[in-house]
Amino acid sequence: MRYLPKSQSERQEMLDAIGAKSIEKLFETIPAKYRLREPLKLPGPLSEMEIIDYFKARAEENSRGYTSFLGAGVYRHVRSVVTDALVQRGEFLTSYTPYQAEISQGTLQAIFEFQTLMAQLTGQEVANASMYDGSTALTESVLMAERLTRRHRVLVARTVHPEYRQVLATYAKHLGIEVEEFGFAASGQVDAASIRAEVLDEAAAIVVQSPNFFGVLESLGPIAETAHAHGALLIDCVTEPMSLGIVKPPNEADIVALEAQSFGVPPSYGGPFVGVIATRDRFVRQMPGRLAGETTDAAGRRGFCLTLATREQHIRREKATSNICTNEALYALVVTIHLCLLGKEGLRELAAQNLAKANFAQQLMKTVPGVTLPFSGKTFNEFVVEFPIAMKQINEKLLAEKIVGPLALDKYYPGQEKRGLMCVTEVTGRTEIEHLAAAVKNILQANA
Repeated sequence: MRYLPKSQSERQEMLDAIGAKSIEKLFETIPAKYRLREPLKLPGPLSEMEIIDYFKARAEENSRGYTSFLGAGVYRHVRSVVTDALVQRGEFLTSYTPYQAEISQGTLQAIFEFQTLMAQLTGQEVANASMYDGSTALTESVLMAERLTRRHRVLVARTVHPEYRQVLATYAKHLGIEVEEFGFAASGQVDAASIRAEVLDEAAAIVVQSPNFFGVLESLGPIAETAHAHGALLIDCVTEPMSLGIVKPPNEADIVALEAQSFGVPPSYGGPFVGVIATRDRFVRQMPGRLAGETTDAAGRRGFCLTLATREQHIRREKATSNICTNEALYALVVTIHLCLLGKEGLRELAAQNLAKANFAQQLMKTVPGVTLPFSGKTFNEFVVEFPIAMKQINEKLLAEKIVGPLALDKYYPGQEKRGLMCVTEVTGRTEIEHLAAAVKNILQANA
């Protein structure tokens, strides 16, 4: 009865209430050929312990002994059990935003602290706390730029995450926004010089990513100058915020769209994640999402409240700055606790480990005959590797060595079937990197 809580008499009572004589009568509007006439062909019945053991065994088939070199917007980093213990406390583990601010001070303070950390990390003046993920944060940043400039064209670098660009294209298609993409140079950085001046004069924003999808760091200063000279804004997308522990914050950008998954949030098969928009104080009234502010009550005590917009503004369709009104407070709390546990020095140390291990991996891969690094730009913990044979062919053989290899780029960039995007973080061991290099060497020798 734990999983089927209604007794037979209770089910009959429900049927009587709706005027159905039986379960069969209730479902008779469904064509007979689609109705289940016999039990599903499932093993069992199993006890709860047997079910748990079954799924543990299936999980181990997927994960035992495998090393992953995938990144591309979703990253494996160190996580603390302290974070998991704290976020599961009853004060925080809620399914939706607590609207009665006067009795939700803990949650509102956590949101306020999260916003403060995000603003410090990005070098911006204000940040919000209620985007679905990095892709929706980027799209909402573009819509924000459109409102600020009253222009309806946006220029997006092809080095921005392809799936982020797909989300933007879906929004733009029905909002009258023209999205124009521009290319990249041999360094792997954007080629802003290729943008025509007459196009820039009509642009609401230039959108770039740093580190970009190829793992290459962008020089934001010159791009910002180009944008501002033509009345456009610069939007910087950050999918790997761990880089900000060691890389200069993107304070040249007017708006930063950030994915905070790297800070204590597990990959979770692709979500849910933590989207953030950070920007200048003068743009705050056009920033979508929730914003918690600090205030004092009638007795002069410190307090927190949602500010600049009532909750209804988030759901009033045409009058709302955004129709994204989900509660990201729980994962924002995860990020906040994680960063507070790390501290400034801990974050810097983790970032330094990412950089050092990725550099080691780059140097080791270059020693494998036939393997090259096609882009010359500086990188953080991801980089593109080019092989003499197709990346997919190599990955198939790497799986036999219990290695999840680099992401094959031809899925997003036709013609780059021999290139893969490789990621190394602090959780990747030296022996695992050496194992990858040795496995690739053996694969290429066998294929020669």
